[in-house]
Order: sequence, then structure tokens, then C-alpha cells
Amino acid sequence: MKHIKALTVLICLLSSVNTIYSQESVEKYDRNFKLGVGINAGLPFNDPYEYNLGGDVRLQYNISKTYSLSFTTGFNSLYVKDDGKNFNYIPIKVGYKTFLFSNEFYVMGEIGAALSVTDEYDQNSMMIAPSLGYATKYVDISVRYETLKDFPIIKDNKVDNSLGQIMIRLAYGFDL
Repeated sequence: MKHIKALTVLICLLSSVNTIYSQESVEKYDRNFKLGVGINAGLPFNDPYEYNLGGDVRLQYNISKTYSLSFTTGFNSLYVKDDGKNFNYIPIKVGYKTFLFSNEFYVMGEIGAALSVTDEYDQNSMMIAPSLGYATKYVDISVRYETLKDFPIIKDNKVDNSLGQIMIRLAYGFDL
């Protein structure tokens, strides 16, 4: 939880710095939508998971040149060690993105739910995902820390909750 609070403070500070450097008028900006299709790969920090692979679709509404709102959904599969049953889920997240400096680097915060689609496990989970990224007109590369609050893990040889993982996203995006 300390890591999430530290990342939240960092995102707020970077947003404040960006506001100081941004001299644009929001009223003159032609707002638009952008659609991105991405692939995700991740490294879970907890047992019994080995790695995470998935894909997503993100709809982004550009409020200004430096601020955007987003809605992301997709499908992810957590692969379990020792030939166990893989754990599949559908992430549904809303987010806020702030571009920094030259409007290519950004920080983003997302919150939402991870809906389990594995037969043996029907519990859903809250999801929090702060990220850092780089975006051009068509390419978006980002790294994020993702917390799945209610997903089962093994900690100190006991069943527990709260899966943490680092995810990398590579996406192709275009204006709508």
C-alpha cells in the first residue's frame, strides 16, 4: 500500500509541474477521441503465477493537448507455475492521463475491476494501475504497476490476497 501512495504522490507532483509548463488554452483545443489496440506482458510478484499475457483496447478522449480521459478493457491470462490452471480475467478500467514536457511522455492512473472468467474461481477484484509511458501519433509504450486486490496468491506458504505485477504495454493508436 505504501508503494501505491508513493506513486499517487509522484503522479500528482508531475501533473502539477506539467501544469506550470503548459501555457495552452483549453477552449481553443479541438478535442478528439483516439483508439488504441495493445498487447500486454507482465511479471507477477507473487506465487503461484509465473507471467501474464494479454491484449486490450483503449478509448481515449483528449480534453486538451496535455490531459486525457480513458476507458480500457481487454483480456489477460495469468500463467500458473507447475502446469496449474491458468487464471483468466477481463480488466475494465477508467483513467486519467497527463502528458509531460514535449507531450510525448506521460503519467497515467487507472482504477477499475478485474472480472474473473476462470471456472474454478468466480471472485472479481478491484484494480489500481499507475503507469509511465511514451506516445507518438501511432505508437504507445508504457510500463505500469498493477494491483489486483482480491486475487488469490500464496504468501509464506499460505493462501492470501492482493496480487502485484509489473506490466508492459505496446499499442497502436489512431484518431477517430
